[in-house]
Amino acid sequence: MADGEEEAVGEMSEGLQVELFHPESDREPGDTNIEKWGFDVHPVVFPVALAIIALFIAVTILLGEQASSAYSFLFNFIGENFGWFYLLAVNVFIITLLYFALGKYGQIRIGGVEAEKEFSDFAWMAMLFSAGMGIGLMFFSVSEPLYYFQNVPAFWGAEAGTGAAASAAMAQTFFHWGFHPWATYGLVGLGLAFFSFNRGLPLTFRSIFWPLLGERIYGWPGHIIDLVTVFATLFGLATSLGLGVAQVNTGLSYVGGDILGLISVPTGTVPQVLLIAGITAIATLSVAAGLDGGVKRLSTINLYLMFALLTFLILVGPTVYVLGAWVEGLGAYFGNILSLGFFRGTLAPGGGTVTAWTVFYWGWWIAWSPFVGMFIARISKGRTVREFVLGVLFLPSLFSTLWLSVFGGSALHNSIVGNGAALATYNEVGQTVAMFAMLEQFPLGAISGILATLLVITFFVTSSDSGSLVIDHLTSGGKHDVPKAQRIFWAITEGAVAALLLIGGGLGALQTAAITTGLPFAVILCLMCYTVYLGLDNEYEILESEAFAERIEDLTAEGDVDVVTSGRETVTSIREGEDSPSGD
Repeated sequence: MADGEEEAVGEMSEGLQVELFHPESDREPGDTNIEKWGFDVHPVVFPVALAIIALFIAVTILLGEQASSAYSFLFNFIGENFGWFYLLAVNVFIITLLYFALGKYGQIRIGGVEAEKEFSDFAWMAMLFSAGMGIGLMFFSVSEPLYYFQNVPAFWGAEAGTGAAASAAMAQTFFHWGFHPWATYGLVGLGLAFFSFNRGLPLTFRSIFWPLLGERIYGWPGHIIDLVTVFATLFGLATSLGLGVAQVNTGLSYVGGDILGLISVPTGTVPQVLLIAGITAIATLSVAAGLDGGVKRLSTINLYLMFALLTFLILVGPTVYVLGAWVEGLGAYFGNILSLGFFRGTLAPGGGTVTAWTVFYWGWWIAWSPFVGMFIARISKGRTVREFVLGVLFLPSLFSTLWLSVFGGSALHNSIVGNGAALATYNEVGQTVAMFAMLEQFPLGAISGILATLLVITFFVTSSDSGSLVIDHLTSGGKHDVPKAQRIFWAITEGAVAALLLIGGGLGALQTAAITTGLPFAVILCLMCYTVYLGLDNEYEILESEAFAERIEDLTAEGDVDVVTSGRETVTSIREGEDSPSGD
């Protein structure tokens, strides 16, 4: 949207929703903001967040090797001592989300009964895919199955390098990229969307705690919640950007030098920092165009590129093998999802996979959840809770498993049936080159390698500009109509943070920052399960109340609307005009 078209979330609800559902408060999103130098910022969250981020980066740069050692220690300490909490928390998120969707609260509409969808289903799904998994799927879809193929997780008890190891590799990868991360995103998105659109509160995390804190969300309790959210978002995003730029660097080097033999692109920290600068510049232009003009358009392009690369590999690769691997992997995943979800490795040897992979992923998803959740919330007005949950939880998860099967399955096929070149290159060069080494084994490897590199770049851009919009909301008191200069500022800041952390501590620093900020945020999310329940329960009581029924009777008598009901005659939608359907 252009600047003049942006609307504050609290101002988009009207009519019945404001009259019966909004809390009695004279506060508005960003009502204490400081407007100066083209910025419109919260007087506490914005400067404090900048100061702590700058301090963290300065310590990382100044301490050098000491910082890297400290990050390694902290990463292992959190994984070993709090891994159980991460595993338990994410399982609670899944149970909570399914309870909301499949029970009586599923018919509640985000934005209220008068709300209409802002985006088509296709555009909505395109933005979900691009925001949620883009860079990570590109980075790990080949390298992770190959790793498990050689280092089978203790849970599976298979012999490395065998067909059983390949099956375990696919199922373990599905586990890390399936329902658990999307349940985390969905819970956060639902809470933010509900309290913003249905209650007219600021689009920030503090609003989710209105049932517990009331007006105190505008004080220091709310400031602390939003500050933790800013750090989790920024460092979770920086981790993804660091992974993405490492893969872009390697991809350009491998395709240009090893495959085409044209140019040897240098790899390392300096080229990656330069790439971050260039791609951040593109992201800055995109974020300046706004949600509709930049993010939506790039997300749609992303989806087309993803389908093009996916379809190409299905056609030229071992089609029957990868589809069989998909089905077999799903069977192993679904058959073991409960045990996998709670497996810590405490009672069995070989728990290193859980600490090094699962706990890192869960911490990363939790740190990434404010970004993805807020973005999902921003684009999901007008959808019922059930539609929202089923859409967010199942469709992206299943698509992720298909993607992993095609790319990871092709690499496993090359390792078991083919010449083993993809696995050999992975072991020699590292995980950043795994996808390109796999694509090289099939026709038009150079073209598909270039397409894959382009896709990582576009995912980098959409992640950066979506993240900028999200952090903007957090540091502007929940306003949507923030100045363009402010969005540009955060796009540049995200790139700078990723670059400086790469210089100071490499990917280890980025991963530690993500998992560390994810720990306190996991506690916030656990509390959020309860506050979202309180909010939905209150909404349901009002929908079933006599006061609401009387207002519906008045509107119906006026003849200006059609009322859509569900279940026990609970109103789910009110539409203008005489041609709207009268029931489900």
